[in-house]
Amino acid sequence: MALSFCGNDRSINDRSINSYSVEEGVLNNGCFVDALNLVPHVFLLFITFPILFIGWGSQSSKVQIHHNTWLHFPGHNMRWILTFSLLFVHVCEFAEGIVSNKEMLTNHLHLFMPAFMGFVAATTSVVYYHNIETSNFPKLLLVLFIYWVLAFITKSIKLWKFAEHQVGPQHLRFCITALLVVLYGLLMAVEVNVIRVRKYVFFAKPQKVKPPEDLQDLGVRFLQPFVNLLSKSTYWWMNPLIIGAHKRPIELKKIGKLPIAMRALTNYLRLKDAYEDQRTAEDPNRAPSIWRSMHRAFGRPILLSSTFRYLADLLGFAGPLCISGIVKYMNTTDSSPRPEHIKSNATHLGVYFMSSTELLENTSVLAVLLFLALVLQRTFLQASYYVAIETGINLRGALLAMIYNKMLRLSTSNMSMGEMTLGQINNLVAIETNQLMWFLFLCPNLWAMPVQIVMGVILLYYLLNVSALVGAAVIVLLAPVQYLIATKLADTQKSSLEHSTDRLKKTTEILKGIKLLKLYAWENIFCDSVEETRGKELTSLKTFALYTSMSIFMNAAIPIAAVLATFVMHHFLNGKGPAPSEAFAALALFHILVTPLFLLSTVVRFAVKALVSVQKLGEFLQSDEIGDDSWRNGDMSVFMEAGKKTPGGTKAINRKQPMRYQMDNYEQPTRRQMRPSETEDVAVKVSNGSFTWGSNLSTLSDINIRVPTGQLTMIVGQVGCGKSSLLLAMLGEMQSIDGRVHWSNKNRYSVAYATQKSWLLNATVEENITFGGPFNKQRYKTVIDACSLQPDIDLLPFGDQTEIGERGINLSGGQRQRICVARALYQNTNIVFLDDPFSALDIHLSDHLMQEGILKFLQDDKRTVVLVTHKLQYLIHADWIIAMKDGSVLREGTLKDIQTHDIELYDHWKTLMNRQDHGLEKDVQQDSQTTLERKTLRRAFYSREAKNQMDDEDEEEEEEEEDDDNMSTTTNRRSKIPWRVCWCYMSSGGFFMVFLMVSSKLLKHSVIVAIDYWLAIWTSVKTTGTVDSRTANATGPPPAAEDDSHYLPVFIILCAAGITLCLITSLTVEFLGLSAATNLHHNLLNKIIHAPIRFFDITPLGQILNRFSADTNIIDQHIPPTLESLTRSTLLCLSAIGVISSITPFFLFTLVPLAVAFYFIQKYFRVASKDLQDLDDSTQLPLLCHFSETAEGLTTIRAFRHEARFKQRMLELTDTNNTAYLFLSAANRWLEVRTDYLGAVIVLSAAGTSIWASGYGFYSGGLVGLGLTYALTVTNYLNWVVRNLADLEVQMAAVKKVNSFLGTESENYEGTMDASQVPENWPQDGEIKIQDLSVRYDPVLKPVLKHVNMFIEPGQKVGICGRTGSGKSSLSLAFFNMVDIYEGKIVIDGIDICKLPLQTLRSRLSIILQDPVLFSGSIRFNLDPERTCTDDRLWEALEIAQLKNMVKALPGGLDAVVTEGGENFSVGQRQLFCLARAFVRKSSILIMDEATASIDMATENILQKVVMTAFADRTVVTIAHRVHTILTADTVIVMKRGNILEYDKPETLLEQEDGVFASFVRADM
Repeated sequence: MALSFCGNDRSINDRSINSYSVEEGVLNNGCFVDALNLVPHVFLLFITFPILFIGWGSQSSKVQIHHNTWLHFPGHNMRWILTFSLLFVHVCEFAEGIVSNKEMLTNHLHLFMPAFMGFVAATTSVVYYHNIETSNFPKLLLVLFIYWVLAFITKSIKLWKFAEHQVGPQHLRFCITALLVVLYGLLMAVEVNVIRVRKYVFFAKPQKVKPPEDLQDLGVRFLQPFVNLLSKSTYWWMNPLIIGAHKRPIELKKIGKLPIAMRALTNYLRLKDAYEDQRTAEDPNRAPSIWRSMHRAFGRPILLSSTFRYLADLLGFAGPLCISGIVKYMNTTDSSPRPEHIKSNATHLGVYFMSSTELLENTSVLAVLLFLALVLQRTFLQASYYVAIETGINLRGALLAMIYNKMLRLSTSNMSMGEMTLGQINNLVAIETNQLMWFLFLCPNLWAMPVQIVMGVILLYYLLNVSALVGAAVIVLLAPVQYLIATKLADTQKSSLEHSTDRLKKTTEILKGIKLLKLYAWENIFCDSVEETRGKELTSLKTFALYTSMSIFMNAAIPIAAVLATFVMHHFLNGKGPAPSEAFAALALFHILVTPLFLLSTVVRFAVKALVSVQKLGEFLQSDEIGDDSWRNGDMSVFMEAGKKTPGGTKAINRKQPMRYQMDNYEQPTRRQMRPSETEDVAVKVSNGSFTWGSNLSTLSDINIRVPTGQLTMIVGQVGCGKSSLLLAMLGEMQSIDGRVHWSNKNRYSVAYATQKSWLLNATVEENITFGGPFNKQRYKTVIDACSLQPDIDLLPFGDQTEIGERGINLSGGQRQRICVARALYQNTNIVFLDDPFSALDIHLSDHLMQEGILKFLQDDKRTVVLVTHKLQYLIHADWIIAMKDGSVLREGTLKDIQTHDIELYDHWKTLMNRQDHGLEKDVQQDSQTTLERKTLRRAFYSREAKNQMDDEDEEEEEEEEDDDNMSTTTNRRSKIPWRVCWCYMSSGGFFMVFLMVSSKLLKHSVIVAIDYWLAIWTSVKTTGTVDSRTANATGPPPAAEDDSHYLPVFIILCAAGITLCLITSLTVEFLGLSAATNLHHNLLNKIIHAPIRFFDITPLGQILNRFSADTNIIDQHIPPTLESLTRSTLLCLSAIGVISSITPFFLFTLVPLAVAFYFIQKYFRVASKDLQDLDDSTQLPLLCHFSETAEGLTTIRAFRHEARFKQRMLELTDTNNTAYLFLSAANRWLEVRTDYLGAVIVLSAAGTSIWASGYGFYSGGLVGLGLTYALTVTNYLNWVVRNLADLEVQMAAVKKVNSFLGTESENYEGTMDASQVPENWPQDGEIKIQDLSVRYDPVLKPVLKHVNMFIEPGQKVGICGRTGSGKSSLSLAFFNMVDIYEGKIVIDGIDICKLPLQTLRSRLSIILQDPVLFSGSIRFNLDPERTCTDDRLWEALEIAQLKNMVKALPGGLDAVVTEGGENFSVGQRQLFCLARAFVRKSSILIMDEATASIDMATENILQKVVMTAFADRTVVTIAHRVHTILTADTVIVMKRGNILEYDKPETLLEQEDGVFASFVRADM
């Protein structure tokens, strides 16, 4: 019987014992005891299989069990851990059984059969348990309880028998059995505990239990905290998400909400409590330490993460040791059984017992151990990463909430006096919190790495003695160099950042003023200045590239150098090379050691940054808060005149009480009820107040005022006398030095406030007006009409659902201000504070707002209104007037009081009023500023719609295939790698560089393989005396064993070559990237600057700027390292697989399924990762915007008392972003766990095949060691291949976007004539003939001018007028050939302008545009960027434009600074500069395009005069906005819809009563 359960050994020590005899009692037969051990396992399998079968059958209908039922029974994690240990011990038992069996004469099944069955039963038990848990049916757990009891009993019997027969701990099987007894006992205890807690059996009332509340909420999709251990460690629960991403993209809905424990609010409260607890009673002002609070709030998870990390690191060293063992014992093992070993002392109970060391000398056992160690190590490592990342994300949420809460309480003076600028707050939010988050990600490394390094060095010493220390010393000594490079990198990045901000500023200016640049033919000058800045930026990028490549080079070369040093040293000390088992273990150890050293520099850098961040955060959290006024503190016991105490405390934020209450139960400020009679006549009263903006200089002093209830109070006074400050003082924004503000009791919570500088949210128009209040259609309509917003809303693409604000559509000042006023009117509050609401409005709107909004809407509602204004003509409407002067109150009373008591003041007002009124009469009638604003808005949208078409085309390219709802095409589309874009990127780097990179990469990897191969041959010579037959053929005649000195020089040469090649490759990749970046940016800039003007009309500025900022940055800094990393890891994996296959060709068979698995993993992951990354990016922007917009609108938010609502919003935004980020990092873990397991399987199959082959005596240990060392590296690099692929794909999108702009058509700059054929002084006379001219902006659009004919004599002054959109401006552009002239022609002085080169044509004409454009630089640069004119000419031009005196007064004269956009001059002055600019260029034709639209009367008169005198001899074409400007012209042209309607002298046209021109003039008078 070859396979009998108890074996068939006859003669052991001459006593013929039959294995089946039971003479000495049943239990003393070892075989019977083993058979007894089978019983429980079989029992479990018999009972559970039918239950599982039935259960699964019934569940197939609802495959995805709803996660409501995931109830963890008590001791859940304990049970999983014990079961895993049980499985491992069973594997050991099985291995021990098999190896012992080999020592026997015949097969003894009972040695390993029970172990195998135990393994199956343990697996079944955990599957069974999981199913019971998901269906929440604990009664079935009884089966498991019985199983544990039986198993415990049978194993105990076995142990007892062993002890009787002198089997002790020195034998391995005794230890295993003892372990099993302990494990079964513990599992039994766990089971008893479940019964105790859940009372599901033996008790009358079983306990009803609910799942965690997160799981009852279907919105929570992040299940990591709730799934079982196996799913936790392999991220199995993510499968549906990641695989589903292939069919349709992941959206925010799909990732749901965060579990409660991870929400920002929860973590904020934890951190806040830890922070506040440090404030002791003795020392209330001591600044609490942020580090300590972080430690208290988040210390435990970090400890857990570090524990996992230590476990992983220790297991990591199993790899090299197992390799060493396998290589060592490979040639010694002999497969024939060795009965002579079996001495009497080794056999008990008729079978052989081995010691534990013997088991570890078996190569197959070592291979399995290696596999298990790898799997476990990787699992622990990923768990450590995950815990650290989750904690980091939690910390970031908490910090953001802390910063936000602090920000809402910052004192206003802090913000305005610049102690805390917006920029600083934005940095705190965007940079410092992220630094701390990253620090938490990396901090387990801080204490894990030194341990890892020390362990590694000890092991090396154990393998190679002193020589190993040399190699280790090389590594350790080069680590500081790494750190140095890392810090240098950070510095270079800073400097290149400065240059790129500079470049962006210049680019933005160019794009904003592109129309002017083209009209003046200056685009090349400005283009060069950008190129110059870009040159500086590229210089610092070159340094950056150099340092990056050094860092990469160090990382690749250090292991080579270390190996070289070690083995050379070993050779000199011992006179011969090391044994293969030592050599390859050492090689693997060096690979392990390099990673922590390389990372350590990064981690230390992050730790330093974190220290700085914490310091900044601490300063911020300690900065001044707004004063705790009485009504803020909740003690509202301020006595009013009526002497009543106000009921009810406030729900204000108070730093002493915890935040809990306010954050959760947030209600709207109470809405008021209409009162039949106002009891108190004073709404707000200030008594002898003096207030300051900090620094104790009082801004307002000696203030005694009252604001009567339900009436209109006006505050007047000249600029800067403290009117706005008074409002803010009443709102409690200023620090009060003395006196107090009394509010009547029902008013404090009900204030609406409109600031002078309008403040909008990033939200729709409607949300900006309702501002969190309930929507009331009737009321909303009234408010919109009162603020005359309807016409503006009609222009917006989506009406009042259009997004406005920072990221939305840019509105003009007046429109923004009216929306802010509308917000204040709409809120149903008792008091309305309006701070100069008329400042940006023209007269019609002001009147309308005053009448409809303030007098009618607010006063009818009996609301108390406080209005700050400069428009004195409204004083007649005021019920109460407060006149201010120099920070104190000059007069207070009704207009009548002032008229009688202070006649002087009244007269002064009267004269001012008259002056204002006159100004008004002249100033505007019909085409007012507002219409102008609306017009610009309309233009923006007209162009935006066209742009949207273009955008859609862009997207259509991507979505073509998604229309035919056929899933396979979309999946393909999404998982394809964008090869075309990659090729475009490579080719812009230059072909030589690409060739250099590819060849050097391949060479480098071949050399590295050669080094290791040579090492393998060299070490193998030792072991066998001669080289094996196979390698001998490759290396010539087998050399003598002793003489291996000639191996050394070759080894040294190869190593040196490898190091040099490392340097070359790292440089080529970086510089390939650099040249690609240079070329792409250069082409992009030139293409865009020379694009036709139409391109800028239809492409939003932001989109173009994005190409120059974000996308260029990615191309500059991110693609090269990713590309490097990708090529390196791919080549490493390929070379490793190549080496293994060449050593063990059988390995190729196992490779096929692995490759398929790998293909699918990367395919799914790339798609999901891209989606999650997009989600992360898109959710981050609103969060940052919310912070900056809150910081800007602090006063408004606090006046409205909407802090709680804004906090709520901030928490939602933070949670959304954190969810996306958590999912992204979980997806990375998902990938890494899978690729790591694949790597482990590769190692196992490599080891397995080589052991199997070596059994047939194929080859030496050296080569096997080489194969296994390489297999180990694969596990490290597989996931990098996929991660880098995914990153590269995301980054290549930037190249794709830049590329899409490179396809734009340029304007035709050449023309048909040569520039030399044009006369020097053309156009001399300025005679213009227009023949049958038709113009359109784009071939797809309708023509804007149709068959226009006109003749303008030299020196004539021509005025053109017409309604908006009649084609006036298009005509002015046609002179410059800026639009598509598709029929007819314009002839100037006998030359058809379409034939001229653009540069020539545009440099010979002048134009003054409607919006004055100035560039940052000097005044000289603005007038004459080409530097062609003398100073006298410039002064002359300034004199004509009436600017000479003003410029003379400026520091620097002509070289005085002009800030960005000319902000340091008023609009009128800017327009005059533009006039001077046109005059500097002495051309005989001047075109004025609505140049007077944005100017006050005085400036306009100057302009008119100048045009008449200075340009007397030139041809002037004026496109008029206000008709009275062209009454003095020689000829007037009236246009309508692209045709000429009337064309004659103005006098003649005025005589035609029913003419269009006449009607215009009447309207304008």
